[in-house]
Amino acid sequence: MSQKVGKNNNKVYRLVLTGGPCGGKTTGQSRLCTFFENLGWKVYRVPETATILMGGGVKWTDLNEDEAYRFQENLIKTMLQIENTFFDLAASCRKNCLVICDRGIMDASAYLKPEQWERMKKDNNWNEIDIRDSRYNQVLHLVSAANGAEAFYHTENHRTRHEGIDLAKRLDQLTSQAWVGHPYYDIIDNSTDFERKVVRMIAAACNRLGLEAGDRLSLDSHKRKFLVATLPDDLAYPQFQDFIVVHDYLVTPNQRMQARVRRRGQNGNWTYTHTIRRPEVNNESPELKMQISIREYELLMAQKDSHRYTVFKKRRCFLWNNQYFQMDIYEEPCHARCRGLIILETYTTLKGEDLKLPDFLNIVKEVTNDRQYSMYNLSRIDDEAQNSVREAKLAQIASIKEAAPAVNGFSDEVLTNGVDS
Repeated sequence: MSQKVGKNNNKVYRLVLTGGPCGGKTTGQSRLCTFFENLGWKVYRVPETATILMGGGVKWTDLNEDEAYRFQENLIKTMLQIENTFFDLAASCRKNCLVICDRGIMDASAYLKPEQWERMKKDNNWNEIDIRDSRYNQVLHLVSAANGAEAFYHTENHRTRHEGIDLAKRLDQLTSQAWVGHPYYDIIDNSTDFERKVVRMIAAACNRLGLEAGDRLSLDSHKRKFLVATLPDDLAYPQFQDFIVVHDYLVTPNQRMQARVRRRGQNGNWTYTHTIRRPEVNNESPELKMQISIREYELLMAQKDSHRYTVFKKRRCFLWNNQYFQMDIYEEPCHARCRGLIILETYTTLKGEDLKLPDFLNIVKEVTNDRQYSMYNLSRIDDEAQNSVREAKLAQIASIKEAAPAVNGFSDEVLTNGVDS
């Protein structure tokens, strides 16, 4: 999982814990804290800003539309400052540090009309790549008991919760939809009892971080991939977010190791990631993902592997049946092996047909373990293409020599230097 590095070379992991009313956030936060402290991590818990402000006497029903808009704007500004305080502390910590945010910036957007949210972003020069994707390493959404565990939904003994079950369902849907597009987003539903739900939540964090400690939870959350026949009409989807994703593989000293850089963007705003996949051990290839700056990205691109194509995709992110899906649509410029390819993927503990797939997609087959559809294989330049590239370079050199006789003063060895690089 992508993570940040502190001043003392410590891991800093920013996690948002969100969800609808009565989803288990309070208990979940406490259990996450205890689990990671037992691993020797420092844990900071960012309080829920809305609870702080509304606990001071603010009543949502007393506000007119303009007051509600200004309240949400100030709430977000306050949230940004409170979070930054804890992020700064985490960056200077000597231990690995987990920062648990009780809700994040995008939760506030769920309480605004779409046109209000667009206006607020413009007024404050915010963009969702920065405040949703780059700001947090992972988002965990705990589904409200009002959706799937209705018998356990209650509002008693909660000083700010007053929602009826129908409103709770609606708020759960709004907050879950607000985070669609985050690259590391997990939905923890009510398909098990509450204890198991909490365990699944902790396992999701461990799995994304690549912690072996997650093995003790006996939950094998893994990526499953499916080949899709055709791209349906946009109206067939629930709400979705589209991103441009560009992958480049890098030269590595060990052929069994893979390294790549990725830029992922929307509306001209980008995030950058450096991924290293280590050699396979016990049928697994552990990955280390680091969020990097544009300058680091440009420096790493100097190590681009000339034996591999750049991979271009449109990534479509959406929720369906309380499951988060990402669909990669390979687009131009694209080499023949990828052209027209559509791959659906999701992280899940479900196996076989227990995982329900979107009914509006024409799924051809599962390709989870089919290396033919791995991006590493899809990026490979085959021997024929390599020879074509070499021949093109040699032809270009011959053309230069013919057009500029002075070049003939150099040896062929000098002129062809780099042809096979």
